Amino acid sequence: MSEKAATVTKKPVARKKVTKWQYTWTEMKKNWIAYTMIGPFFILFFTFTVIPVVLSIILSFTTFNMLEWPHFVGLKNYLRLLLEDDIFLLAVKNTLVFASITGPVSYLMSLMFAWFINELTPKIRAVVTLIFYAPSISGNVYMIWTVLFSGDQYGYINSILLKLNFITTPIQFLTNTDYIMPIVIIVALWTSLGTSFLSFIAGFQTVDRSLYEAAAVDGVKNRWQELWYVTLPYMRPQLMFGAILAITGSFGFGSVITAMVGFPSPDYCAHTIMHHLEDYGGERFEMGYASAIATILFFMMIGANMLVRKILSKVGK
Repeated sequence: MSEKAATVTKKPVARKKVTKWQYTWTEMKKNWIAYTMIGPFFILFFTFTVIPVVLSIILSFTTFNMLEWPHFVGLKNYLRLLLEDDIFLLAVKNTLVFASITGPVSYLMSLMFAWFINELTPKIRAVVTLIFYAPSISGNVYMIWTVLFSGDQYGYINSILLKLNFITTPIQFLTNTDYIMPIVIIVALWTSLGTSFLSFIAGFQTVDRSLYEAAAVDGVKNRWQELWYVTLPYMRPQLMFGAILAITGSFGFGSVITAMVGFPSPDYCAHTIMHHLEDYGGERFEMGYASAIATILFFMMIGANMLVRKILSKVGK
C-alpha cells in the first residue's frame, strides 16, 4: 500500500461563529466583578445623562410647555432659530468668539503651568498647585472681579486710573459693551485652571523617566523636543480628558457672566447659547424650543470635540 493511500486525511474542525453580542456577554461573565463595580456609575450616567440627551433631541421637534402633552411640529423650532431668532444668531456668534479664545488659551495655559510646576520640588509643587487651582473652586469668584471693575471710584481699577490721572470720570466697565466681553474672557481664563490642570500634573508624574534617557540617545537635544516627542505622546489620555473639559467649559460658561453683568447683558453683548437656553427653558418654559437650542449646542460641542481629537492625534508625529 502506498504511503499516500495510508495517510489518513483529517478534516478541519469547523469553528462555531461567535457574534459580537455573544463575545461581549462572554467577556462580561468572565469579568463580572469589574462590571459590578462600574454598574452603579453606568446606571446613574445612563439615567441622568444619556436619557435626558435623547429626550431633548426628541422634544426639539415638538412644542412643549410642561403642562400639556408635546405636539409634533417637525423642523419648525430649528427654522425659527436659524431664520427668525436674531438673538440666537447673536448668541451663536458670541459663543463661538468666547469659545475660540477661552478654549484653546485655557487648555494651553493649563498644560504649560502644569509642565512648569512639575519641575518644582514636591512640597513647593503642592503649594503652587493649590494657589493656581483655588480660583476654579471658589464659588464667589465673580465678586472679586466685580469689585475690581466697579463703575465708581471705589472700584480698584477706576481708583488707580483716577489717581494716575489717566481718566477724569470712572469708566462703567460692567455696563459698557466695549469692555464686557474682554472682562468676562479674562475672568474665564482666570478660573480655567481646574480639573484639566490637575489631570495634566498627574499625567506628567506618570511619564517613565527612562523614556527621556532613550530619547537623548536617539537625538532629542532640549526640553521642548522632550515635551513634543516623549511627554505629550505618553500623556494622550490626559490631553484628551483636558480637551473635553476645556470644550465643555468654554461652551457652557454663563453663570459668572450673569452674576457680573446681569441677565440679559447690555445689548446682548455677552449673550451666549447657554443664556438663550436658560431664557427659553428656565424663564419662558418653552421646552421644545429650548430643547432645539440645547441640541444645536450639543452638536457644536461634538464637532469641536472631533476637531480636537483629530489635532491631538498628530501630537508627537
